[in-house]
Amino acid sequence: MLRRIVSMKYVNHFSQCVVLVCLLALAGCGGGGGGNEGRVGLTVAAELSLELDIKTFRFEWVDIEGADFYRILEDPDGKSGFVQVGEDVKVGVQRLDHIVPLYLRTNASYILESCNAVECVESKALIVNGTLLSGVGYFKASNPGVWADFGREVSLSADGMTLAVGASGEGGESGAFNSGAVYVFTRNKGHWQQQAYIKPSNSEHGDLFGLSLSLSSDGNTLSVSAPMEGSSAAGLNGDQSDNSAPHAGAVYVFMRSSGEWSQEAYLKASNTRSYSYFGFSSSLSGDGNTLAVGAFGETSASKGINGNQDDTSLKDAGAVYLFTRDNGSAWTQEAYIKASNTGQEDFFGYPVSLDAGGNTLAVGAHWESSAANGIDNDESDDSAPGSGAAYVFTRSGHAWEQKAYLKGSNTRKGDYFAYSLSISADGQNLAVGAPRQFGGATGVNGDEENFDSPNSGAVYLFVREAESWSQEAYIKASNSNAWGEKMFGHSVSLSANGNILGVGSPEESSNAVGINGDQFDSSAQYAGAAYAFARTEGNWHQQAYIKASNTMKGDKFGDAVCLSGDGLTFAVGAFGESGTGSGVARGDQPDGRSGDYRNSGINEVGAVYLY
Repeated sequence: MLRRIVSMKYVNHFSQCVVLVCLLALAGCGGGGGGNEGRVGLTVAAELSLELDIKTFRFEWVDIEGADFYRILEDPDGKSGFVQVGEDVKVGVQRLDHIVPLYLRTNASYILESCNAVECVESKALIVNGTLLSGVGYFKASNPGVWADFGREVSLSADGMTLAVGASGEGGESGAFNSGAVYVFTRNKGHWQQQAYIKPSNSEHGDLFGLSLSLSSDGNTLSVSAPMEGSSAAGLNGDQSDNSAPHAGAVYVFMRSSGEWSQEAYLKASNTRSYSYFGFSSSLSGDGNTLAVGAFGETSASKGINGNQDDTSLKDAGAVYLFTRDNGSAWTQEAYIKASNTGQEDFFGYPVSLDAGGNTLAVGAHWESSAANGIDNDESDDSAPGSGAAYVFTRSGHAWEQKAYLKGSNTRKGDYFAYSLSISADGQNLAVGAPRQFGGATGVNGDEENFDSPNSGAVYLFVREAESWSQEAYIKASNSNAWGEKMFGHSVSLSANGNILGVGSPEESSNAVGINGDQFDSSAQYAGAAYAFARTEGNWHQQAYIKASNTMKGDKFGDAVCLSGDGLTFAVGAFGESGTGSGVARGDQPDGRSGDYRNSGINEVGAVYLY
């Protein structure tokens, strides 16, 4: 049942349409009003009301005498001006459902135009305000269980119609603790529902299936990793039953056809070894035909592309493996990628991110030790352990090449720069998270030399022109210097065009709920938060401060974030959430299935929220 907003403000609206209304009225009174003889203008406007459902503004009104059709006009942020949304609505329908990016509509205004052939008359403007809880989507597993960690990883299709959620701690009916599972949700006719519950072909205790996952743009190809899987097989579709290589890792590829999911491939590294953690990170290209897989525990001391895979001299140096799919189903390994300055315990490959074309790859090594600042500077200095670095590679034909070595503009040891990464669809924008950065600044491009807030975290925005990369922005949370750690930048996600950025901050401690609440409350330690930023004419600014609809201590909301390609859907995971419900519900109410959504009776069952 929908909840009607009662705290509406109304304002008179005199701009933009006044001239049009006057002209139409004059036309109806003679001088060019042919065909409208005998028609009269409208003397009143229909009144507009608003109800909320998941990511949906549902407008309703009562027909007025003399109106032939209606229009809804939207000013999305209170300053952009009014434009029509949707099509003209015929008499008798009296409703329009408008699917919105909820986190971008906190200051929106709406007007209803009642129209006939003579004129259109406007309603008073309806202003959206409040935390919009009833518009938040609240997603739970169909089989919630203790320590399942549902929401530790999330992925959205480009159109925002398919959502994949990892629950790497899920045990299944067999009780295989931490075997893991993935849940797929789809939106159909405006309603979200679970489409699939996915387990791998060799599900076993402790594999952590679902710790990393990635959807193709159309949502029909899904890669899922199990970085603790123990087979010693190498390459494609080898022996899954062998368990002689603990924590070697594996990645599984699934395909959707006519709403049904099936496993297509079982992928292993070309140099499988124990404790490589192959699949700890993964990323699919937009068409689903290129897959990057990180293995931060890989031990070769080789550098660059396709070097010696058999070396075992550098613990946790890390590597990335590139796979391609030909003829719709045949997967092969295309490249074995190492950093240009491979080092012990650099954790190269911990995060990876591919652009839509699969031709630009960003790789993080958050424990890399160079003290360099900026782009392509000294890689050999190892005086700043844990400062971190990002690497950019590009593909020409089937040949990969490193193109850039990126550091933050204020490098310090322990920042964990490149702990998270997200590259835009065109490969021209890159967001890099540094969740342990000490910066005490707030907002965009503040004082980079202020180091007064331990583990507050930061995000760095880089842009590419031709083949040259440069840092565009240094981004901090709006409450970066408030009490406690934030881990801002633990997760990041860019829209396809790179103009919208989502950031997770799972150790933020405000007790606020919904959108744009009180950021400076500190009564819910590690509840977590997410932030949305937008770029306009080259300048970044914070759009929204986002909290769960049922904020509680320890939820770790923001541990995972993902934007749809168009940036109009924002998914946020909270693997520590402890509600006992199941299925999909609105954020302002119990889900009506298995208990109260605020119930904290199941530790780390997890939830995902949609905005």
